[in-house]
Amino acid sequence: MKASILVVEDENVIRNTLREFLAGDGYDVVTAATVDEALNRIRGRDFDVAVCDVQLPDGDGINLLRKIHQFNPKTFVLVITAYATVENAVEAFHAGAYDYLVKPVIFEDLAHKLSQLFQYRDLILENQSLRRELERRGDLERIVGTSKSVVELQNTIRKVAVTNGNVLLVGETGTGKELVARSIHSGGRHAGEKFLAVSCGTRPIEQLEAMLFGTTDDQPGVLRAAGSGTVFLDEIAELPMGTQAELLRVLEYGEIVPVGGSDSVRVEARIVASTTRDLQVEVDEGRFQEDLFYRLDGAKIRIPALRERLDDIPELVDYFVARHTQQMGKRVTGATSETIRLLMAAQWKGNVRQLDNAVERAVMLCDGTQILPTDLPPDLVGDAAGLPEADDLRSALRHYERLHITRVLKQCTDKREAAKRLRLGLSSLYRKIEELKIET
Repeated sequence: MKASILVVEDENVIRNTLREFLAGDGYDVVTAATVDEALNRIRGRDFDVAVCDVQLPDGDGINLLRKIHQFNPKTFVLVITAYATVENAVEAFHAGAYDYLVKPVIFEDLAHKLSQLFQYRDLILENQSLRRELERRGDLERIVGTSKSVVELQNTIRKVAVTNGNVLLVGETGTGKELVARSIHSGGRHAGEKFLAVSCGTRPIEQLEAMLFGTTDDQPGVLRAAGSGTVFLDEIAELPMGTQAELLRVLEYGEIVPVGGSDSVRVEARIVASTTRDLQVEVDEGRFQEDLFYRLDGAKIRIPALRERLDDIPELVDYFVARHTQQMGKRVTGATSETIRLLMAAQWKGNVRQLDNAVERAVMLCDGTQILPTDLPPDLVGDAAGLPEADDLRSALRHYERLHITRVLKQCTDKREAAKRLRLGLSSLYRKIEELKIET
């Protein structure tokens, strides 16, 4: 793909000459004559580089630089100034400029700076990729995210893990309940012991009870085999009523009766159970034992759905890309901004598991180093929620921007907190609210 460059220059001759020169060198060039025109350009697409004049008819090129970085921090900015002073250079670098050019622009100088810039960018991307691989190596199972709901979940896990008590995990399919169970185990006092997982709804009753409680013919069952470790019971609401009664004995007295036996046996394993159902409804309708429900419900952790933590999607994508490229031996480094926007607009009925599967497929099909929208599952792209029917990309992005800011504002009681989560200045957030006509 051609590298894209936005040229912001109010003088027609200079703007057109720069466009012709850069296009002749093989770049995809877009031009703007004013700050407003430049902002419209960057709302509609991402640019690798922006070449901006400092003096513009409707604003300051340094302030435009800052706004460009708000839209896409990965865009490198070269500032054009009529006067090469130390003060101008310092101000430009403090605002985040990569370098600056002095008028009249010497094309050879511009070409040299762009060549250095892209070499520097490639080196940064390679270092980031290597750093991700090192960070992920030996750490392929962890809770990823920095959203408020995930931070609260991690804090709860840390508090619950050290107690060694039994825990109930509640959440939709694909939210990562087993991963949370493993985190509880690894944060507990018996992290060095076994972690054994059992699916409660996939076997005949006799086979399931033999697996859980063991038999008299030297089959210990997972509750004994785990020792003082952890047994994860996935979809506990699927357990038959009789098996629930046996599990209640484990929770109340720490003992089991093996299948076919009559003598009880002591067990020490910690129980972490999970469910996608409302157990109170199951109790009310006679499908779940009330005493067992109260035993489990006291230490209940709710796992948020992916739609409640959309801000974590870029980090999750980065994590899954690193994992799958390591497994497949490919050199995919990440996803384009357009791809991330589409992923953040999808409905994610299958939650994190669905996102993981989508990224795995994308890595498999990706021909370059960046996942493109065409690498995503077609049904996922078609399932993007809340986007307008119009084909105009700028309108679609503004529409999604409005939806995203509205969602964050609803989750935050204070606009300062919302601005922090959106990585915007408070004044910028107020401008967005006014510009996008968001009701607060």
